[in-house]
Amino acid sequence: MTTPWGELAPIRFPDDPREQLRAWDASDEYLLRHLAEQGVPLSGTVVVLGDRWGALVTALAAHRPVQITDSYLTQEATRANLARHDIETGTVTLLTTQDPPPARVDVLLVRVPKSLALLEDQLLRLAPAVHKGTVVVGTGMVKEIHTSTLKLFERILGPTRTSLAEKKARLIFCTPRAQETPASPWPYSYTLPDGIGAASGGTVVNHAGVFCADRLDVGTRFFLKHLPSSGGGTRVVDLGCGNGVVGTAMALADPEAEVLFTDESFQAVASAEATYKANGVPGHAEFRVGDGLAGVPAGSVDLVLNNPPFHSHQATTDATAWRMFSGALGALRPGGELWVIGNRHLGYHVKLRRLFGNSELVASDAKFVVLKAVKQ
Repeated sequence: MTTPWGELAPIRFPDDPREQLRAWDASDEYLLRHLAEQGVPLSGTVVVLGDRWGALVTALAAHRPVQITDSYLTQEATRANLARHDIETGTVTLLTTQDPPPARVDVLLVRVPKSLALLEDQLLRLAPAVHKGTVVVGTGMVKEIHTSTLKLFERILGPTRTSLAEKKARLIFCTPRAQETPASPWPYSYTLPDGIGAASGGTVVNHAGVFCADRLDVGTRFFLKHLPSSGGGTRVVDLGCGNGVVGTAMALADPEAEVLFTDESFQAVASAEATYKANGVPGHAEFRVGDGLAGVPAGSVDLVLNNPPFHSHQATTDATAWRMFSGALGALRPGGELWVIGNRHLGYHVKLRRLFGNSELVASDAKFVVLKAVKQ
């Protein structure tokens, strides 16, 4: 990665030599080049929102930036990249999207996220700290920046324009104006329809950026209709929990179950905890932000429920699903089960057979399959 401050070699987390996706792209380089060419003063509070893998804050570490991210993996990648370049971790302040932002922001750098809702939520949280002198620059690939993106900057912060494209990347320039910050619509809640099992009529709470925040997606709806029954004292994991509706449904069906909700998204785990509490579930639950099932003792789990993502930002990949399935195999006790919902075309049954030695089709429709694999 070429920057005005030298060459960097940032990596993703976890680092996989077989992974061909880079930890930066042309939009990161474009933003850093702009800062240097325009002589943007970086002596005040520099906030970097949405840094994908820590490449931006690693490049700007000498200016002691604040990173705000929704991703646990991004935080871990940032720590790894700082160490990789012999930079003390303490030079960068690592905040999550759930943490209070700095009271004053002098330079706001925004790597445009895939979720427009998450961008809205974070700009609204940061707006009170932005002043007339704040330099606001966004960046992203051309395909990631839309008219709706620019309108969001303009509505919340002030007049907005874009740069010419370079290497299919574009910058966003926003001039803050003094105004009252609009009210935030997040988190958003809705009531589940009847006919979807134990969760029928329940409440779902979504923080911004969580998948399908304003309605129950069709895949989860199908999964809820085909969840396994469990006996008393079962240890259940809602892996990649999102808003937690699947784990909450299991807890409602079996109040004696112990449910672990885990996701790498801080917004998701906050949503899962809010959903669980909104439904008054009497059972025991744990909410954990982390890398899949890392840290869960081997052989300590009876049931894992999983709707794995098949995108990493803009890239389509099965790497996350493979790691989730592998983690489930390690965490499950002998006889424990992994239940997976996925699109038919993803071929998860092949991966499950390779890992577990078995895969059973539980239910299917024209688009989705529910699969079960048992640890031998």
